[in-house]
Amino acid sequence: MSSPGASMSNVHERSRASIIRVPGESCHPADNLDQIVASPSPADLLRESIWARSLTADQLRCVETSLVERRIAAGEYVCRKGEPVEHWIGILQGLVKMTSLSPGGKVTTFTGLPAGAWFGEGSLLKNERRKYDVVALRDSRVALMPRATFNALLDGSIGFNRFLLVQLNERLGQFIGQIEFDRLLNVEARVARCLAAMFNPHLYPGTAAQLQISQEEIGYLSDLSRQRVNQALKALEQAGLVRVEYGGILVLDLPGLRNFAG
Repeated sequence: MSSPGASMSNVHERSRASIIRVPGESCHPADNLDQIVASPSPADLLRESIWARSLTADQLRCVETSLVERRIAAGEYVCRKGEPVEHWIGILQGLVKMTSLSPGGKVTTFTGLPAGAWFGEGSLLKNERRKYDVVALRDSRVALMPRATFNALLDGSIGFNRFLLVQLNERLGQFIGQIEFDRLLNVEARVARCLAAMFNPHLYPGTAAQLQISQEEIGYLSDLSRQRVNQALKALEQAGLVRVEYGGILVLDLPGLRNFAG
């Protein structure tokens, strides 16, 4: 594998939520979540990333050395539509959304990206400008992997290539599902699918057990008002799929949430 070290000097660095949890996990609401959850480092993100498990020790060192951390305030752009793509991006902490604005001013949200997610591999592989915006829904931290490191892993790691094949397939399935629930499903089902989508163990390994998200953020991701989200959550609670609690939403039936049709 060619070393990405030579490209490191050219890296371009730009500069609460309710808790959804599954049974068996503790839930401690707090005004400052940093008091109960230690801030993860880029090394922590690597340890939790499925693709990193297949790398050699030398490859892991190259990746960890090349990662650059960036902090993004709520409402700021992580990256912009139309700009050159020079990094693969991982979410260290927080929540961002992948979105696009039409010439007529209509906003379309493609997906939410919680901590543990990596995105942007398609644009890197095709060597094209970015096709979407990514905006922070709350104060967030991201890790930027330079293109040179990404390409070195493509050239030197069969496991990394296999991960990307699964990643692209999972993302395609997610977007097909998104089209279905935007066009065919009622409000309650849209909220159900929005919540269930966050529990994808391949795309979002860091949220398999716990996800921090507010009703307002659910609204941003499902293109619904907070009031309609609240009404939908009550319907899902009546269906026995979730239980709305102080400081959190307990998921009682994740498969049921995924298949809920209203």
